[in-house]
Amino acid sequence: MESVLQFWPVAMGFVALIVWLIRLEARAMDNTKEIRRLWNQRREDLEASKQARDDTNRMLAEIRDDIKSLISKVGK
Repeated sequence: MESVLQFWPVAMGFVALIVWLIRLEARAMDNTKEIRRLWNQRREDLEASKQARDDTNRMLAEIRDDIKSLISKVGK
């Protein structure tokens, strides 16, 4: 019984260390999931911005063509 009382703090320290390590691993897994989510969101944002730029470029090309046709009509 005396040996149990003597090593009680050490045993509790090991238990606390194991609990801390489990929590650390869980936090690392959560961070990994969050990083994956952010990379997916970044990819989606890049695709959306590319689509918006393409739409803007198409609209500007149409406006440019309209201006060219108006200038050619006025020039005649």
